[in-house]
Amino acid sequence: MNRRQWVALGGTGAAAALAGALFAVMKERRAVTAAADPAIGQPAGADAALAFWDARFDTLDGQGLVPRERFFGRPLLLNFWATWCAPCVKEMPELNRFQREFGPQGWQVLGLAVDAPTPVRQFLTKLPVDFPVALAGLTGTELSRQLGNQRGGLPFSVAFDIQGQPIWHKLGATDLEELRKFATALR
Repeated sequence: MNRRQWVALGGTGAAAALAGALFAVMKERRAVTAAADPAIGQPAGADAALAFWDARFDTLDGQGLVPRERFFGRPLLLNFWATWCAPCVKEMPELNRFQREFGPQGWQVLGLAVDAPTPVRQFLTKLPVDFPVALAGLTGTELSRQLGNQRGGLPFSVAFDIQGQPIWHKLGATDLEELRKFATALR
Protein backbone atom coordinates (compact mmCIF):
# COMPACT_ATOMS: atom_id res chain seq x y z
CA MET A 1 0.00 0.00 0.00
CA ASN A 2 1.37 3.40 -0.89
CA ARG A 3 1.18 6.55 1.18
CA ARG A 4 -1.86 7.94 -0.67
CA GLN A 5 -3.85 4.75 0.02
CA TRP A 6 -2.90 4.87 3.73
CA VAL A 7 -4.05 8.50 3.96
CA ALA A 8 -7.33 7.69 2.20
CA LEU A 9 -7.86 4.66 4.43
CA GLY A 10 -7.10 6.74 7.52
CA GLY A 11 -9.59 9.40 6.44
CA THR A 12 -12.26 6.76 5.88
CA GLY A 13 -11.54 5.28 9.30
CA ALA A 14 -11.77 8.68 10.94
CA ALA A 15 -15.05 9.39 9.18
CA ALA A 16 -16.41 6.01 10.32
CA ALA A 17 -15.31 6.68 13.90
CA LEU A 18 -16.93 10.12 13.82
CA ALA A 19 -20.16 8.65 12.42
CA GLY A 20 -20.13 5.98 15.14
CA ALA A 21 -19.64 8.57 17.86
CA LEU A 22 -22.42 10.73 16.42
CA PHE A 23 -24.73 7.71 16.28
CA ALA A 24 -23.97 6.91 19.94
CA VAL A 25 -24.68 10.49 21.01
CA MET A 26 -27.95 10.56 19.06
CA LYS A 27 -28.98 7.20 20.52
CA GLU A 28 -28.30 8.47 24.05
CA ARG A 29 -30.23 11.67 23.33
CA ARG A 30 -33.23 9.66 22.09
CA ALA A 31 -33.09 7.53 25.25
CA VAL A 32 -33.02 10.62 27.48
CA THR A 33 -35.85 12.20 25.47
CA ALA A 34 -37.90 9.01 25.73
CA ALA A 35 -37.39 8.90 29.49
CA ALA A 36 -38.50 12.53 29.79
CA ASP A 37 -41.45 12.16 27.43
CA PRO A 38 -44.64 11.66 29.45
CA ALA A 39 -46.27 9.84 26.53
CA ILE A 40 -43.77 7.00 26.99
CA GLY A 41 -44.53 4.44 29.67
CA GLN A 42 -42.01 5.33 32.35
CA PRO A 43 -43.17 4.60 35.89
CA ALA A 44 -43.64 7.38 38.41
CA GLY A 45 -41.98 7.32 41.83
CA ALA A 46 -43.15 6.14 45.22
CA ASP A 47 -44.14 9.68 46.26
CA ALA A 48 -46.58 9.81 43.37
CA ALA A 49 -48.06 6.50 44.48
CA LEU A 50 -48.59 7.88 47.97
CA ALA A 51 -50.26 10.97 46.53
CA PHE A 52 -52.72 8.75 44.66
CA TRP A 53 -53.43 6.33 47.51
CA ASP A 54 -53.90 9.23 49.97
CA ALA A 55 -56.30 11.07 47.65
CA ARG A 56 -60.07 10.83 48.05
CA PHE A 57 -62.50 10.92 45.16
CA ASP A 58 -66.20 11.68 45.26
CA THR A 59 -68.65 9.14 43.92
CA LEU A 60 -70.97 10.19 41.09
CA ASP A 61 -74.01 10.08 43.33
CA GLY A 62 -72.38 12.55 45.73
CA GLN A 63 -73.01 10.18 48.62
CA GLY A 64 -69.45 9.58 49.64
CA LEU A 65 -65.92 8.75 48.64
CA VAL A 66 -64.58 5.92 46.56
CA PRO A 67 -62.90 3.55 49.02
CA ARG A 68 -59.24 3.13 48.12
CA GLU A 69 -59.14 -0.22 49.89
CA ARG A 70 -61.33 -1.54 47.08
CA PHE A 71 -58.46 -1.12 44.62
CA PHE A 72 -55.36 -1.91 46.64
CA GLY A 73 -53.79 -5.38 46.34
CA ARG A 74 -54.80 -5.99 42.72
CA PRO A 75 -53.41 -4.57 39.50
CA LEU A 76 -55.13 -1.28 38.71
CA LEU A 77 -55.47 0.70 35.50
CA LEU A 78 -56.26 4.29 36.43
CA ASN A 79 -57.56 6.54 33.67
CA PHE A 80 -57.88 10.34 33.88
CA TRP A 81 -60.46 11.57 31.39
CA ALA A 82 -63.13 14.20 30.70
CA THR A 83 -66.39 14.27 28.78
CA TRP A 84 -65.16 17.16 26.60
CA CYS A 85 -61.99 15.27 25.57
CA ALA A 86 -62.53 13.53 22.21
CA PRO A 87 -59.68 11.00 22.60
CA CYS A 88 -61.01 10.17 26.09
CA VAL A 89 -64.46 9.47 24.71
CA LYS A 90 -62.98 7.34 21.92
CA GLU A 91 -60.93 5.17 24.31
CA MET A 92 -63.71 4.62 26.87
CA PRO A 93 -65.11 1.51 25.09
CA GLU A 94 -61.54 0.12 24.86
CA LEU A 95 -61.09 0.53 28.61
CA ASN A 96 -64.43 -1.16 29.16
CA ARG A 97 -63.41 -4.12 26.98
CA PHE A 98 -60.15 -4.35 28.92
CA GLN A 99 -62.12 -4.47 32.20
CA ARG A 100 -64.37 -7.23 30.85
CA GLU A 101 -61.47 -9.30 29.52
CA PHE A 102 -58.91 -8.81 32.30
CA GLY A 103 -61.19 -8.25 35.30
CA PRO A 104 -61.50 -12.03 35.84
CA GLN A 105 -57.68 -12.15 35.91
CA GLY A 106 -57.57 -9.64 38.77
CA TRP A 107 -57.24 -6.36 36.87
CA GLN A 108 -59.50 -3.46 37.71
CA VAL A 109 -60.08 -0.14 35.98
CA LEU A 110 -60.91 3.12 37.72
CA GLY A 111 -61.94 6.16 35.70
CA LEU A 112 -61.19 9.54 37.29
CA ALA A 113 -63.16 12.29 35.62
CA VAL A 114 -61.45 15.66 35.51
CA ASP A 115 -64.88 17.15 35.02
CA ALA A 116 -68.06 18.24 36.78
CA PRO A 117 -70.56 15.65 38.08
CA THR A 118 -73.50 16.50 35.81
CA PRO A 119 -71.74 16.05 32.44
CA VAL A 120 -70.10 12.84 33.69
CA ARG A 121 -73.44 11.37 34.77
CA GLN A 122 -75.03 12.37 31.45
CA PHE A 123 -72.12 10.85 29.51
CA LEU A 124 -72.30 7.56 31.40
CA THR A 125 -76.04 7.37 30.79
CA LYS A 126 -75.30 7.36 27.04
CA LEU A 127 -72.16 5.21 27.27
CA PRO A 128 -72.26 3.07 30.42
CA VAL A 129 -69.11 1.28 31.54
CA ASP A 130 -68.51 -1.78 33.72
CA PHE A 131 -65.88 -0.11 35.89
CA PRO A 132 -66.24 2.53 38.58
CA VAL A 133 -65.91 6.20 37.72
CA ALA A 134 -65.17 8.81 40.35
CA LEU A 135 -64.76 12.56 40.29
CA ALA A 136 -61.25 13.96 40.49
CA GLY A 137 -62.26 17.51 39.56
CA LEU A 138 -59.50 20.00 38.90
CA THR A 139 -57.28 18.38 41.54
CA GLY A 140 -57.11 15.43 39.14
CA THR A 141 -54.87 17.46 36.85
CA GLU A 142 -52.30 17.97 39.61
CA LEU A 143 -52.48 14.33 40.65
CA SER A 144 -51.95 13.20 37.06
CA ARG A 145 -48.87 15.46 36.89
CA GLN A 146 -47.49 13.83 40.03
CA LEU A 147 -48.03 10.45 38.39
CA GLY A 148 -45.97 11.46 35.34
CA ASN A 149 -48.27 13.53 33.13
CA GLN A 150 -45.90 16.48 32.73
CA ARG A 151 -47.93 17.95 29.87
CA GLY A 152 -51.18 17.84 31.81
CA GLY A 153 -53.08 16.40 28.83
CA LEU A 154 -55.92 13.93 28.65
CA PRO A 155 -56.49 11.07 28.51
CA PHE A 156 -53.77 9.85 30.83
CA SER A 157 -53.52 6.27 32.08
CA VAL A 158 -51.43 4.81 34.89
CA ALA A 159 -51.06 1.15 35.83
CA PHE A 160 -50.31 0.10 39.41
CA ASP A 161 -48.97 -3.28 40.50
CA ILE A 162 -50.42 -5.29 43.37
CA GLN A 163 -48.21 -3.41 45.84
CA GLY A 164 -49.81 -0.14 44.72
CA GLN A 165 -46.74 1.15 42.86
CA PRO A 166 -47.04 2.81 39.45
CA ILE A 167 -45.40 0.63 36.80
CA TRP A 168 -46.52 2.22 33.52
CA HIS A 169 -48.18 5.33 32.23
CA LYS A 170 -49.28 6.80 28.96
CA LEU A 171 -50.42 10.20 27.81
CA GLY A 172 -52.94 9.92 25.01
CA ALA A 173 -55.54 7.38 24.06
CA THR A 174 -54.77 3.72 24.47
CA ASP A 175 -56.54 0.77 22.91
CA LEU A 176 -57.40 -2.77 23.86
CA GLU A 177 -54.51 -4.32 21.93
CA GLU A 178 -51.93 -2.12 23.67
CA LEU A 179 -53.48 -2.86 27.06
CA ARG A 180 -53.58 -6.60 26.31
CA LYS A 181 -49.87 -6.61 25.48
CA PHE A 182 -49.05 -4.68 28.63
CA ALA A 183 -51.18 -6.82 30.96
CA THR A 184 -49.97 -10.06 29.38
CA ALA A 185 -46.32 -9.03 29.71
CA LEU A 186 -46.81 -8.60 33.48
CA ARG A 187 -47.84 -12.21 34.04
